[in-house]
Amino acid sequence: MLNVVGRSQRGRTCEYSRGDFFLKTPFVVGSEDDGSGIFISTSGGGRILNLFGSDIPIDSRLLTSASSRKDTVPFCKDGVCVVRLPFTGDGIPDEAEIVVVPNAFELRKNPRKLVDSIIGLREGIGYSRLLCMLGIAEPSTLSLLAYMGADIFDDSLARAAGLRRIHLIPEGEACADGDVSAENIEDLKAECRKAALFTAFGRLRELVDQRSASSPSSVAALRIFDDAGYRYQEECCSTVGTRFACNTTQALRRPDLKIYREKISERYRKPDHKRILLLLPCSAKKPYHTSKSHKAFASAIHTAYHDTLVHEVIVTSPLGIVPRELDVFYPANSYDIPVTGEWKCQEKEIIRSMLSGILSQGYDKVICHLGEDAELVRGMAEMEETAVGDPTSPASLRNLDDALRRAAEGMEPVGYSAERIELMRSVLTFQFGLDTADAIMGDGSYAIGKFPYWKIMRDGPDGRGDKIQLGMLTPERGMVSLTMEGAEIVSGLGRHTVEMTDFEMKGNLFAVGVLNADSSIRPGDEAVVTLGGETAAVGVAMMSGREMMDLKRGIAVKIRHKKK
Repeated sequence: MLNVVGRSQRGRTCEYSRGDFFLKTPFVVGSEDDGSGIFISTSGGGRILNLFGSDIPIDSRLLTSASSRKDTVPFCKDGVCVVRLPFTGDGIPDEAEIVVVPNAFELRKNPRKLVDSIIGLREGIGYSRLLCMLGIAEPSTLSLLAYMGADIFDDSLARAAGLRRIHLIPEGEACADGDVSAENIEDLKAECRKAALFTAFGRLRELVDQRSASSPSSVAALRIFDDAGYRYQEECCSTVGTRFACNTTQALRRPDLKIYREKISERYRKPDHKRILLLLPCSAKKPYHTSKSHKAFASAIHTAYHDTLVHEVIVTSPLGIVPRELDVFYPANSYDIPVTGEWKCQEKEIIRSMLSGILSQGYDKVICHLGEDAELVRGMAEMEETAVGDPTSPASLRNLDDALRRAAEGMEPVGYSAERIELMRSVLTFQFGLDTADAIMGDGSYAIGKFPYWKIMRDGPDGRGDKIQLGMLTPERGMVSLTMEGAEIVSGLGRHTVEMTDFEMKGNLFAVGVLNADSSIRPGDEAVVTLGGETAAVGVAMMSGREMMDLKRGIAVKIRHKKK
């Protein structure tokens, strides 16, 4: 029985049990029985996987290679399927719980084949099975392999390298004076524990970024994985997350950052009444609006009614741009990046590309308050620069106030109530899409409160002054949380829905009770639970829509409200 207990994008930690035996992944299989009930022994016929009392032959008589272009037939015994590469993913029986790849070593120095093989294997076997790859893991690559989707490894490569006097460490390889196989195995197991820890924290990608620099093949594999494997990764990326560091150039290609930029480009629409674009620098403290610098900017922006015309957009790496109303969303609320005043060409390209997209939505005036970083955006539009040295200096803030007043001359500002409605519509469009945003903000819906605590309200149908709350934006949640009334609007569009089997739900919805799920649901999303076409509950998705369909254990939706 498999239970996924931790997730970090495609990486995961699992608990697997069979009878009285139990193991946690990621896991390193040794050549001796250490009491875990799983080890690999050898015989005249090849290697034997000893798993919880079962002996499974790993090596077939015909040892095809990963480059043979000859599809192999899986050998299955006692819930374990052994498949040699190349493998299409077909032919795995339903009762199989572990898929073992005995010739994964052949992928070690072939980054593209490694990426293609792991993606193909995981797509073929689904989420409900453990993937065991033998002969490939070493301390410097285990975290990358786990991040790609492998669950179980062995110590054969570490042992063989040690016998050849090669010391394998997380940072790469080093020459040794004698047999260091024991040290290699211990380092491999320590790295496995570290990968499990980073996964539990939701920060496995940071460990991968550090380790991938250990060899050219690892760097190449991660680059290819971020490119060719983006959609494969995106399916498991959470829409909420913890604080993370973006310290390397490769980290700019993290899938969660790419998802954000994709949503801005494809979904986000600026509020129609925003006619003055104000470009602001980012801050170390997140969300930006809580920082001292942005509170100082606010003192110069919100000096009169013209502030409703001003669209505050933060210019930053690695996200490119962050509209003020989205600064509580992940990953804008969570990233750290080294600040040196020097910008990599990749960062400049991201910023200019993202800014170009929002400029195309149309502004009457553009004001740049970036200070020394104004060179990032010069030439993209006619703009007035207002910062004199430090953007938070008294002189800079006076310039900003004066420039905004001049820019707003002759423009008719909208009221604060109308502004909140349009800002909330932009937030909902980013989170759900335009059609869902229009449905929620239609029929007289409005927003109340002070940013970032906005409630979406609608007058009741009886005309006696009753108010119905549809949802609320909070920085703690990092997005809009729906009420049952808001959930009914979303489910009416067939979006973000999870259909449950017919039973009485007393707490959270577990995967075993899921009949169907919207494949677009990602961990952290709002999820609407339906029963027989009726809205039954609403809460937070704890796994992707496809995982909900594949897995039989674990919380699928953490319920916030349910129908009484």
